[in-house]
Amino acid sequence: MSVALQIRNVPDEVRDALVERASQLGQSMQAFLLDLVQREARLARNASMFERTASNRTTIPDVYSPERIVREGRDAGFDVDRDSAPLASDDRR
Repeated sequence: MSVALQIRNVPDEVRDALVERASQLGQSMQAFLLDLVQREARLARNASMFERTASNRTTIPDVYSPERIVREGRDAGFDVDRDSAPLASDDRR
C-alpha cells in the first residue's frame, strides 16, 4: 500500500537545490524524492540488522591482516601467475 508524504515549510533554497539535483540526474522531483526516501529507509533497515547481528560477529585478530596473509603466502612459495594458472573448467578433463 502506498501513502502520500507531505513536507511543510521547506525553504525555497532547499527546494531549489533539490530541483537542481533531480534535474542533474534526469529525474522528476517526485522520482528523486522517492529514491531519496527509499534509500534512507534501506539504510535504517541495514543499521537495524547490523545491530541485531552484532553478537554473531567474530573478531579477527590483527595478526591475521590481509597484508600478512598475502606476504606469508608469497614467502612460502605460493605465488601464482594468474595468466598461466589453469581455469576451474580446465580441471574437469
